[in-house]
Amino acid sequence: MASHKEHIPSLDGLRAVSILLVFVSHCNLEHLVPGGLGVTLFFFLSGFLITTLLRQEFESRGRISLRNFYLRRIFRIWPPFYLVLLVSAALTLLGVLPGHVSCAGLTAQLLHFANYNLIWFQNAIPVGTGVYWSLAIEEHFYLLFPMLYILLCSRGVSVRRQAAILAAICGAILVWRCWLVFGLHVANARTYYASDTRFDNILYGCLLAIAANPVMDRQIVADKWMKYVFFPAGIGLLLVTLLVRNDSFRETLRYSLQGVAMVPILVAAIRFPEWTVFRWLNYRWISFLGVISYSLYLVHQTVIITVQQRLPLHPALQGLIAFLLAISITIALHAAVERPFAKLRKRFR
Repeated sequence: MASHKEHIPSLDGLRAVSILLVFVSHCNLEHLVPGGLGVTLFFFLSGFLITTLLRQEFESRGRISLRNFYLRRIFRIWPPFYLVLLVSAALTLLGVLPGHVSCAGLTAQLLHFANYNLIWFQNAIPVGTGVYWSLAIEEHFYLLFPMLYILLCSRGVSVRRQAAILAAICGAILVWRCWLVFGLHVANARTYYASDTRFDNILYGCLLAIAANPVMDRQIVADKWMKYVFFPAGIGLLLVTLLVRNDSFRETLRYSLQGVAMVPILVAAIRFPEWTVFRWLNYRWISFLGVISYSLYLVHQTVIITVQQRLPLHPALQGLIAFLLAISITIALHAAVERPFAKLRKRFR
């Protein structure tokens, strides 16, 4: 077994790629840049990282503290989550930000049901906070998954059987999406935003962390096969999921294929951080962008929409100004909120 690493190479760089995909897409370029892929990559990376930490805790201590897990999640997610949301709502009510906010919409976000508000109710929410739908999915997932993983570990279920169970759940979610799309003919929003249809995006990362973790496990695929066969195959499969424009495919099989494709990409990025293909992911400024990607994700769309409505400039200039403003706000948020709570969070590792 490989030694555990405190810092996982390329992970922050991949987070930076995710937030850049989302940011550029939201600058009215969604027809050219796959912002949805950025969100899916966020899900995958989250599942991989958190399951790796849970697995390390179990293998080193023989148990997993559910209390400490949820405290770590609270200190990581909630402070910037609620601060950005409440400030956005206040500025909207004061007329500083465009749009309006409803009590029902804000309550749904506060209680982590933003995704189902988008699907069923469309109650008004502060401008730019529509991105909270993906955070609701993560909160729902991590309310359930640690208990499943603890149960499997405490019962002595083998790694192979754990992987089989997670793979079966991923397959069941794909079948459920197919039934919704082909049997019930639901709108695309139902499969795109709902927790029950997107959990597998996170589970594929969990599956990799358990079955073939490039941080913890001995590698069974030779370097040349990973670099020149499996990695290109993963990139090719991702491209296929982006090029096929059929709505039924995009809301059913696409998410599953993207999860499969991301496995060799992440493994290669972690195993070969000095390879020319991935070296740039580990540049300091790219890594820092990944470190602040969560807060940047929270604020970016509010800034983009505000700049677009208040500054009648060329779209490219609007995007640049929005990026610089969003980065400035995010750095302040990271220093004032994320870093202090990160120190507190370390006490529960």
